Amino acid sequence: MGFEQLAKLRDQLSKSAKTKAPARADRNRAPSAVSKAKPAADGKPDVRSDRKPHPRPAKPVSKAPPQPKPPVNANPVDPVVVHIGRLQKRFPEAFPKNPAPKVPLKIGIFEDLIAHIAELKVTQLELRDAIKVWCRGSRYWSAMSVDAIRVDLSGAEAGRVSPEDAVRAQKLEEARVARVAAKAQATPAAPAEAAPAESAPAAASEPSES
Repeated sequence: MGFEQLAKLRDQLSKSAKTKAPARADRNRAPSAVSKAKPAADGKPDVRSDRKPHPRPAKPVSKAPPQPKPPVNANPVDPVVVHIGRLQKRFPEAFPKNPAPKVPLKIGIFEDLIAHIAELKVTQLELRDAIKVWCRGSRYWSAMSVDAIRVDLSGAEAGRVSPEDAVRAQKLEEARVARVAAKAQATPAAPAEAAPAESAPAAASEPSES
């Protein structure tokens, strides 16, 4: 074999090795790389990622704490008692607190109180009801003796109790005592467990004893 034939054979073997090398490299490529380069049906490259997305942490659901229920007042306070309490706080000399005895009020003291309605936070009707309740009951009627001193809002002397007013107060007290006695005789003794229910209205009906 001549040198020319050997050179030609070497060139053929070299070309054959170069053509087989790319095919072998394609076969050895990982499936993931092939899948990444595979075009999609619409002609666009199908880009895929082997990484799995991390799940986002769920946001904690904030629950509002349950609102406490307002306490149920079994014995609601009479509004008149509240208004009398304001009078006692503002004018303690004219409206003394129990157990101090009540004092006869000046005739026309309602008109003096009209000027203090805004301060007392009451209406004229509420103020009139408070005065009526205050001037009722044994604590007030027992103070209405003949020639007893009447006082104004500051506690200063503003007149005297007339005999007619004293007699009227005495009759009112006697009528109250008679009603209480008649009610006690007509009402049978209540069971022990029913006693609290019977005492609640009585407490609300005696605000004049404040």
